[in-house]
Amino acid sequence: MEWDLPDPYVIDIEVGASSIDEYDHANNAEYLRWVERVSWAHSEYLGLDLARYRVLDRAMAVHRHELDYLAPAFEGDHLKLATWIVGCDGRLTLTRRFQLRRPADGRTLLRARTRFACIELSSGRPRRLPAEYAATYGGALVAE
Repeated sequence: MEWDLPDPYVIDIEVGASSIDEYDHANNAEYLRWVERVSWAHSEYLGLDLARYRVLDRAMAVHRHELDYLAPAFEGDHLKLATWIVGCDGRLTLTRRFQLRRPADGRTLLRARTRFACIELSSGRPRRLPAEYAATYGGALVAE
């Protein structure tokens, strides 16, 4: 499968009936849930799961989402959602890109970008990235 960037982290998605809206396609909110799902899966793959976030009292919280809906998904579709870390300033922010594809016809259904800011879980206030986050996320950077 051809992706926008090299070496994506990819999850499989099957569009279920609960994802379908009144227009008979996947609701836009589902795409955002899938973006969240692949973000967590990739983070866990890199070794930074929710338990580790809690130990360090730090989390990556969404600051901004940009989602470009390019084509609809339908019930029963088998999709692939890729993510890449394309920015990590080593201080406060992390940026991910996403691409959602339907292998059956090769169409890209969504391109998205999310910017995260590091916060202290106990207070919700912005805080510097722990060295572990900067090294782990920074080490997974893919050039755009």
